[in-house]
Amino acid sequence: MVGRATQQVDAIHPATFIGKGKVEELRDLRYELAYDVAVFDDELSPRQMRNLEDALDVSVLDRTALILDIFAKHARTREGALQVELAQYEYRLPRLTRRWTHLSRQTVGGVGLRGPGETQLEVDRREIRRRITQLRSELEKVRAHRSLYRAQRKQEGLPVVAIVGYTNAGKSTLLNALSDADVLAEDRLFATLDPTTRRIKLPGGTEVLLTDTVGFIQKLPTSLVAAFRATLEETAEADLLLHVVDVAHRNALQQAQTVEQVLREIHAADRPVVTALNKIDLLPDPQAAIEVAARYPHGVAISAAKGLGLAQLMARLELALAGSMVRITVDIPYAENALVALFRRHGIVEREAFGPAGTRLEGFVPQRLVEAFAPYMV
Repeated sequence: MVGRATQQVDAIHPATFIGKGKVEELRDLRYELAYDVAVFDDELSPRQMRNLEDALDVSVLDRTALILDIFAKHARTREGALQVELAQYEYRLPRLTRRWTHLSRQTVGGVGLRGPGETQLEVDRREIRRRITQLRSELEKVRAHRSLYRAQRKQEGLPVVAIVGYTNAGKSTLLNALSDADVLAEDRLFATLDPTTRRIKLPGGTEVLLTDTVGFIQKLPTSLVAAFRATLEETAEADLLLHVVDVAHRNALQQAQTVEQVLREIHAADRPVVTALNKIDLLPDPQAAIEVAARYPHGVAISAAKGLGLAQLMARLELALAGSMVRITVDIPYAENALVALFRRHGIVEREAFGPAGTRLEGFVPQRLVEAFAPYMV
């Protein structure tokens, strides 16, 4: 980045987003800074983008285009690539101009399929619409597959904990630390685009599925929310959310508020939440963490990279899950030892005793498993 300019305006200029004088100032800066791209930290309308490119004579990117470019570089799986491609096409369609380098097409229409005098621009628009329809159809199949996978997980009875947080807050590093996974964890925006799920065991022996998710960001483009619908549903249907906050970041509180806003938008705000105040090892001044922690009095201070506070975090997760479980006491005959294994695997055992006829267990089990233990309740 070779330069930065800001402007406070009472109203957005409909033609150029910023005022006429600011446009002239940016144009003059080209001779001084020799910049070749101008990036705007808001979404521009197609008209504004066209006018700015004409006035500045350089490529113009807005916030959405930049985020989409980053996503495109990081999409490693088929699903991720489909989601990013759909979002890119929906963003680009209304912004096609004669500057557009037309798309390479795999199919060519026959005689009579294209009207006389049809421009390359019109051909490209039709091709993009066709591709958008195709991508939506493929993603709907992905969504159906994910829904089936979630239904199978529910039958298993394992609680699902979804890790959420602002991009680059340390979610993948935390998943690796808690599960000995090998998920890509990098110090850059949107390193994770596809949800990754690992099975972990909490201190009391309860097994849970821990899912890493795509990072949120301030002013998340609506096209991305729509394209990543299948991925975001993983968050909305989790039993518990683990909100990771980068307390070493200067805008930690604002980032945390952004995550809460996105959770409301995807209808996941009603999920119980445990907050992990991450990267405490990077804090130059503990006062910065105190201000964030004041908003989350039940948060757990950790460093996923250094392994600090992870035992306390696991205990807090177990406590939060117990809050959504049912307390029961059962006497299970030795002939039904499969039920003892079910209790240990999906529930939280507080007391266990062996009698002449069977095993007595006291503790918590998920509501959906209560019926299985009903015949043996004390």
